Amino acid sequence: MNSSCPRVVLDTNCMISALLFSHGVLAQLRTLWQEKKFVPLLCPSTAKELIRVLCYPKFKLSPEDIQEILKDILPWAEVVELSLSPTEVDYLHHLKDPKDTDFILLSEQEKVSALVSGDKHLLELRPHASVSIMLPMEFIELLSGTSPIQC
Repeated sequence: MNSSCPRVVLDTNCMISALLFSHGVLAQLRTLWQEKKFVPLLCPSTAKELIRVLCYPKFKLSPEDIQEILKDILPWAEVVELSLSPTEVDYLHHLKDPKDTDFILLSEQEKVSALVSGDKHLLELRPHASVSIMLPMEFIELLSGTSPIQC
């Protein structure tokens, strides 16, 4: 993979929308990662969260369905071990939803190009974060306005 390819953390809601709703705006994220415009970054805890949410009854997905859905992300994703401690990120005390901690830690540890989220608790951290926290449409527009990046 080329080092110029942006590495990006997508929160669970963005990932779910990209994977499950083929006609939604966020489905463009799936197209962009499959076209190698960016590399989605996961760690074991964020991957586990993705699988947990895919198992929600409202989605009515069988284990086989979930396996098929994961084939739309895992070949393009990079999975890293999370080693950064919450005590090492000074602005985490501003985070109102502790379930979002690992997305921040992963973003900070890996110095990603962006953390993409529509979650208001994550977006509230924009003034404090050292990584760019972007709305999905901001990220899509940013990538769409650039020349293709080969990874």
